[in-house]
Amino acid sequence: MENAKINKEVLWLILGRAVIITMLVIAAIIIQFSTATFLPLGHFYALVLSAYLLSLVYSVLYATGKNFRLQVYIQIFCDLLLITGFVYISGGLQGSFYFLYIFEVIIASVILSDRAAYLTALLSSIFFALLVDGLYLRWIPSLNSSLEENISTGMFINNIIISWGAFFLVAFLMNRLMKNFRGMRTALQRAQKEIEMRKYLSMAGEISANLAHEIRNPLAAVSGSVQVLRDEVKLDRDQKNLMDIIVSETHRVSQIIDQFLNLAASGGQPYTWVNLSGVLDETLTLLRRSGEINGNLDLGGNYQSANLKLYGNKSQFKQIFWNLIRNSLKAMPEGGKLTIDFLREKNRTVLIKIKDTGIGMTKEVKENLFQPFCSGFEKGVGIGMSVVGKIVDEYQGRISVSSERERGTEVSIIFPQKRQRSWT
Repeated sequence: MENAKINKEVLWLILGRAVIITMLVIAAIIIQFSTATFLPLGHFYALVLSAYLLSLVYSVLYATGKNFRLQVYIQIFCDLLLITGFVYISGGLQGSFYFLYIFEVIIASVILSDRAAYLTALLSSIFFALLVDGLYLRWIPSLNSSLEENISTGMFINNIIISWGAFFLVAFLMNRLMKNFRGMRTALQRAQKEIEMRKYLSMAGEISANLAHEIRNPLAAVSGSVQVLRDEVKLDRDQKNLMDIIVSETHRVSQIIDQFLNLAASGGQPYTWVNLSGVLDETLTLLRRSGEINGNLDLGGNYQSANLKLYGNKSQFKQIFWNLIRNSLKAMPEGGKLTIDFLREKNRTVLIKIKDTGIGMTKEVKENLFQPFCSGFEKGVGIGMSVVGKIVDEYQGRISVSSERERGTEVSIIFPQKRQRSWT
């Protein structure tokens, strides 16, 4: 994922380098033909040719599509060597190319990371210092000795310190800038996702409002009529099973309609002090009567002993428990362990944890968990978790989901302090 993310940046780096080199060549040619004196640019053209050859190598590596991050590190290192060569032929400290080191620091910060920017600044400082030290101490032959003779010791030390400070200052400023930029981009992505979710919720609300009244009354009539016939007419075993299926399926459709209505409902519902353990017991009783909880389920946790109350709407908390527990049961078709805990945190927030040992979720399912009409189950409608997320948002709470394939899922919901009452 990260490798694919810098794919385009690597391509732009290769193309940008080629453009800059070409501009330098054009400038050199213009200077060459605009002066009466022949300029010895052999070393310059040698470096330019090396840069073009390296760009060709980079293009081949890019075409392989492997480890783009490593490719960027290689390109930056080779660029630093080339820049050092340009600084050398331009006269060292008195030359005009050592500002190019700064561009490499910027590239490292933008494409790679904060650490890469500081590393590039360090390498730039080392390469530049080795070059100018070598020239100043006559360890490296100068292409223009008259330039180096005019440099005093004070100027030499001052320029070295200024260049080092500039490299690291640019790294620091670029890292701060990129950190803010990445934060803004993340916030923008979250806001965009929130807008999309609200759009789905609005659409679901419109659908539910239109369908509920058209379906609910006929459905109730069908269910009631079938139950009367089942009780009053003598039926054989197969006919009774068919009747049971009709009643069960109409009940399931009714539940789906209820979920749509809860998804569409806005605030303004009556609030009171709600005992979470009591609401959970009612929910578990309904699930047992419907046959969704059977003897293969191992139910644990402190939910019975934790007498915790929250200020809110009872039906909303029941919706939370109903949807989360049903999802856990679906994830454990052969049975398993379901743990439900009610906890009071040190900051007096309320934590609800529901953990199962089911099949878990894929990364894709987890990312779209709260999107309406996106379900991780074969026969799921994809409304339940949207309802849960909407209710938690109304209470200004936070919900987090931890899940691994074949290792189960844990859902944690935190309600803020202003919705909490003391333990009783």
